[in-house]
Amino acid sequence: MLLEPRPFRPFKTCGEYLYAMKEDLAEWLNTLYELDIDVDNFMKQLETGVVLCRHANHVLKKAREFEANGSQCLDITIPKKDVIYRDGVNPGTFRARDNVSNFISWCRLLNIHECLLFETDDLVLRKNEKSFILCLLEVARRGSKIGILAPTLIQLEEEIDRELAEDSADKNNDKNDDNLIKPQIITNDLKSLHERVVELLSRCTCPTQYNLEYISDGKYRIGDTKVLIFVRILRSHVMVRVGGGWDTLEHYLEKHDPCRCRSGTRRSGSLPDSLGSSAPHFRVLRDPNAGQRVSLFRVS
Repeated sequence: MLLEPRPFRPFKTCGEYLYAMKEDLAEWLNTLYELDIDVDNFMKQLETGVVLCRHANHVLKKAREFEANGSQCLDITIPKKDVIYRDGVNPGTFRARDNVSNFISWCRLLNIHECLLFETDDLVLRKNEKSFILCLLEVARRGSKIGILAPTLIQLEEEIDRELAEDSADKNNDKNDDNLIKPQIITNDLKSLHERVVELLSRCTCPTQYNLEYISDGKYRIGDTKVLIFVRILRSHVMVRVGGGWDTLEHYLEKHDPCRCRSGTRRSGSLPDSLGSSAPHFRVLRDPNAGQRVSLFRVS
């Protein structure tokens, strides 16, 4: 079979999920604090630690209000003292680094697991953007428990958790599975979530396709595993929940679809648009609304 290089992208698929997370976190911080952060300046805007410490103190304030209102079952540890920081500092200076270090110390007091923490240089020198982004998402999860607006990804996690709880309750009550199906999410390009999933899967043109079993909107069983995956659309990205985090569906497939996980190459499914009508077309067998297995195959 012919092999061809990966098409040009502004980022590799392994970095796309970080791009999606930064995009989501930037919008979240802009909403909370009326800032002007975007994906391109995300790390630069936060490297002084001012916004981070400001958010930490906002969490502390909300937690105290939460407790003062007599709310019960606050299952997260909340530090007692405010985070001390200096405003108006320049990036890369000792005071900026001190702000970031104080935020990290506050995260430890919040009992965030060490594997989700980051080091000062991860942010200031961009040594590990992933660690910083995952830590900030975890801080957002803690804040959502006391009523602070959460990023869209965290809201999607909560939606999936509710769906799992409803599924469990429905099984206990022996309800019909058809009642679990919800309306599909429609994106701006008028493609449904399922259409986006099928489009990504159809890029593989191997004789034996990677199986896709449609369960309900946003819920699939992919490959030969019996493990369910949950898929959601986040702006222009198709995201899949993996464990306690997120990945893009394309990167997930590259790691699990045998024909895509070859280093540096991909089967000829990733064909450029310039091929036009000469590119292979795909059909979906069986109605996905019936919850049956969907087979993708090439039509000559």
